[in-house]
Amino acid sequence: MKKWSVKNIDKNVVSGLSLNCGISPFTASVLASQGYSRPESVMERLELHELSDPFMIRDMQKAADIINQAIDEGTKICIYGDYDCDGITATAILYTYLYECGADVMYYIPERIEGYGLNNNAVDKIHENGVQLIITVDNGITAVETAEYIYSLGMKLIITDHHQQGDVIPKAEAVVDPHRYDDTSMFKYLCGAGIALKLVAALDGGDYTMALEQFGDLAAIATVADIVSLTGENRYIVNYGLKLINNTDRPAIMALIQVSGLEDKAIDSQSISFGIAPRINVAGRYGSPLMALKLLICENYDEALEIAEELDRLNTLRKSAENSIISDIKSMIDNDPSIIRDRVICLFGKGWHHGVIGITASRVMERFGKPCFIASEDNGEIRGSARSFGNFSIFDSLTAVSGVLEKFGGHPSAGGFTIKAGKTQEFRRLINDYARKNHEVMPFPEITADMKLSPRDITVENVEGLQILEPFGCGNEQPVFCIENAEIMDITALSGGTHSKLRIKLDGNFFEALVFRRSPAELIVKSGDICSLMVSLNINVYRNKTSVSIIISDIHRNGFEQDKYFAALNSFEAYSRGEKLPVAYYKAMLPDRNSAAEIYKLIPSCGINTNVLYFRLNNPKINFCRFCIALEAMVQLGLIEISYSDSIVRRLKATHKTDFNSAPVIEDIKSLSVS
Repeated sequence: MKKWSVKNIDKNVVSGLSLNCGISPFTASVLASQGYSRPESVMERLELHELSDPFMIRDMQKAADIINQAIDEGTKICIYGDYDCDGITATAILYTYLYECGADVMYYIPERIEGYGLNNNAVDKIHENGVQLIITVDNGITAVETAEYIYSLGMKLIITDHHQQGDVIPKAEAVVDPHRYDDTSMFKYLCGAGIALKLVAALDGGDYTMALEQFGDLAAIATVADIVSLTGENRYIVNYGLKLINNTDRPAIMALIQVSGLEDKAIDSQSISFGIAPRINVAGRYGSPLMALKLLICENYDEALEIAEELDRLNTLRKSAENSIISDIKSMIDNDPSIIRDRVICLFGKGWHHGVIGITASRVMERFGKPCFIASEDNGEIRGSARSFGNFSIFDSLTAVSGVLEKFGGHPSAGGFTIKAGKTQEFRRLINDYARKNHEVMPFPEITADMKLSPRDITVENVEGLQILEPFGCGNEQPVFCIENAEIMDITALSGGTHSKLRIKLDGNFFEALVFRRSPAELIVKSGDICSLMVSLNINVYRNKTSVSIIISDIHRNGFEQDKYFAALNSFEAYSRGEKLPVAYYKAMLPDRNSAAEIYKLIPSCGINTNVLYFRLNNPKINFCRFCIALEAMVQLGLIEISYSDSIVRRLKATHKTDFNSAPVIEDIKSLSVS
């Protein structure tokens, strides 16, 4: 369950934008909701900016001159990449170009076990191969010590990167990074492959024609996969690249499309995010990044298909590894629900595959709506990944607890860390202390609608009009809409109960809407309920018939008071953590026997989702905190059991009479309410 908000739109602004920009009122409404009020700003937003002069990036000219000279002189060059999709594609772009120019060039991508970026052991191997010039892609901006080591061996270094600069720039012949403090280039949000694309253009005299035609597809995949802002030049790269991908003759992309089940489908940014990119990324996570690199530079389709099928197999293994870790995590949470009642979720295991821990942390964060830190111990080393949202910063929190860490790094929303031996529980305590001191109320997951929808808005013409805003992604998210007062006519299970289809009635009009990854039993609504929906709109083509596809992301029943709900949830978890609350709070959260009996009667032995149970209860006198306390009391008395990991409560067979007020949690709250 998420907090909702709906943006307000000035109708006069909408009219002006529609009239002056030649766009539909519906599209104009979305743009107005996103803060666009002047026709000039809208045209700037809709225009697919061509790429700016590559030589605007500091040191680009210097890098191009040195590399071109190295090609002419037969200097042995090594492209040093990274093991994620961005780093692999960036390596493929620059290696292919230099190879085709006749350069004496090799590549090196560290395995995940080596860690991110340049390292001395890798440099030694490269040196043994007679390399004289190392060119990094997607890394290097913080490799100060290793850069010095490269020069001590008599080699030279060129850095191309897109990450933030540290206090010191590494020693190098050229450092090409838009995030350099002294860089004055216009666009700062390119991924590593985007920088590699610009370097290729610079090597070709600054003309993008060849670079885009030959590598625009790979740069587009990396731009989407690396979740950089899909605005400005990135939007141009992805739009250009998607056209190439949809008409591709590149063996690697043809093979990836086939194994991803995307044949005969238009490839868009979502196809890349959920189909193509994961199969490139899995090489670095669950195999060797060299496998994906060999695929991208392969010129034979049969060979490409063989590699792509192996990557697809690894992707299946990756999913299996994720599910195995999730299964372990569920057992931990069921045995110790305090884990998910902490302000921050901390989970520690052994032997969990490090290549999938970050993805797992994202899944846990989505499931429980809290920042998540997951670590696993292997050979005495405890390494982990973290994910967050809202204003809770992973990097700041790791900085605050650095005393129990061997090393760490990251950004506000994600990071990696290594915990000192024997300090896992101390880490959990400190990270939650940091959260308590800096966030009196932790951020809740939120969803914001661009506008409210009426039945007349839901047309093929309107949704097709939104296509001028594509490609959608980070920084250019797909519009979200709010539908109010929808009556649920029918709910149908899809894919064996994995998904749900709702038939809704809206002002006398009937529509179908889909809810992915939630079965009918997990929905808080039933037939006959009046509710509000947060949705996205897509175009669906089936048997040559075009229609609007409504995808539901969240549901609220009419009358739901979200501020009270989240405040009550916050109070319950604060009590569970032993935090002191105002005396009045304890009185408000104390359930009586009659309330408990009313809840108990609705709990079936086969089980029911706790949120579904609460909304089915539909008693305004029982706030969510009181409801949770009543469930805790019944667990203590042996009347019910709760699987906290999936929020399922089941009635147990009664073996004896119980006194509800004798439950320890009830006695404790009573004592606190009079203290």
